[in-house]
Parts: sequence; C-alpha cells; structure tokens
Amino acid sequence: MPIRILNCASMNPWWPRWNVAGVTLLVDTLEGPVLVDTGLGLHDHTDPSQLVKFFRLDFGIPYAPEETAIRRVEKLGIDPQSIHHIILTHAHFDHAGGIPDFPWAKIHLHRQEYEAVQHPHTWIERFAYDWKDFSNPVDWILYDTERENWYEFEAIRMPFEPEMYLIPLFGHTSGHCGVAIRDGEGWHFHCADALPVNAEFGITPGWINRMVIGPHVDRLKRFSNLHPEIQMTAGHAWMNQERRR
Repeated sequence: MPIRILNCASMNPWWPRWNVAGVTLLVDTLEGPVLVDTGLGLHDHTDPSQLVKFFRLDFGIPYAPEETAIRRVEKLGIDPQSIHHIILTHAHFDHAGGIPDFPWAKIHLHRQEYEAVQHPHTWIERFAYDWKDFSNPVDWILYDTERENWYEFEAIRMPFEPEMYLIPLFGHTSGHCGVAIRDGEGWHFHCADALPVNAEFGITPGWINRMVIGPHVDRLKRFSNLHPEIQMTAGHAWMNQERRR
C-alpha cells in the first residue's frame, strides 16, 4: 500500500535561507486513505488568523491554497469525502490547519496534546496553537496509554491496516508523537517535528534542537544508525522532496 509524501506548507524564511516543505503523509489503508497531519488549511490562506499572519511574514509562507491537503488530494483524483481519519503528530497550525477542510473526519491525537490545546499552561503553549483550526466541532479520538513496544519505543497501536503506531516523542509540544507505518515488508517512521529538517542529523547544534524541537534527536539518530532499513521523515523537508513511494 503506497505512502505518498505531500508538501502542504511551503516555507521560505528570510533566515536561515531555507526553502522547505511541510510534510503531510497520505497513507492507503483498508479503512480508506488516511492523512498524517494536514499542513495549512484553506482558511490559513484566505482568512488567516493573526498568529498565521505573523508566521507568514517571519517564515515566508506563500499564498498557496493549491498546496492545502484538500486540494492535493483532489489533484490526485481522490474524493476528499473518502478521508475519514486524520492523525495529528501535534496541533501546531502548520500541521493541523487543514482540519476545518475535513469536518467529517475523525481526528486522532494523543490526549496530552489535546489537553494542551484545550488548556494551555504556559505562554509558549498559548502562542503555539491557532484557535481557528479548532473553532468548529471536532470528532476527536484520543490516545493516552502505551500498551506495546515498537522496536525500542513505547507505542500505541492504532486501528488501521497496515499496522500503524503512535509513538510518544514529547518535547516539541506536550503530546507530540511520531507515527510508525508498516510499509510492505518494512516500516516508515514519521517523526514530525522531533527531527530537524528532512531528518538530517547534525544540521543544527544540539542546544538549538533541545530548545526548539525537543530532546529526542540524539536518540533518533542512534535508532537511524541501527536501522538504516527504516525510512525516517521529519515534519519539514527540503523542497522537491515530494514524491510517491
């Protein structure tokens, strides 16, 4: 079953001069196509909140509604109504902005992330989430108990075939998770914002990693070295990385 890697949130910050894509996965499952994150939504382009306006200037986010997940899916010839499930690694606006475009979908999220969205405890948490992404009723499916292991990681089995696991990687946000997906005989491990751009280790100093994206970079680097057969992706990738596997 294919895993498509889509760019749903281009960013061209003035510093550093990076031209990066926001990674969204579209996974074919027996339950129909499943999105892992959504990138930006239509409203982020047509009627952005003050938060998104700020980041559009700071991160160089272009006006590009054609990049939204719903438009990407339509361009692939897939009926958006067939997407009944969206998995969020975390709820930052550049990963959850497309939720209002799929109001019929169930949204799968770790409970700690849900609670951070509903009741942020710090100014960073209050600043991190865009209320417009959750202004309409959302059908949440929440997870909070690690019952299994996936390799060396605590894992939560999700109700999809092929096998999919939510992997707690807290730090970037209170409930940030990766998603491990059975890919034929192998695995795809989407680590989202627990990894630097394009899952390239050593691209940024360790202290910046710990401050901005959390404490897991060294652990994930060791895991990558031990398991080169597992494809690992980050939440953002150098442009031109969009492809089909």
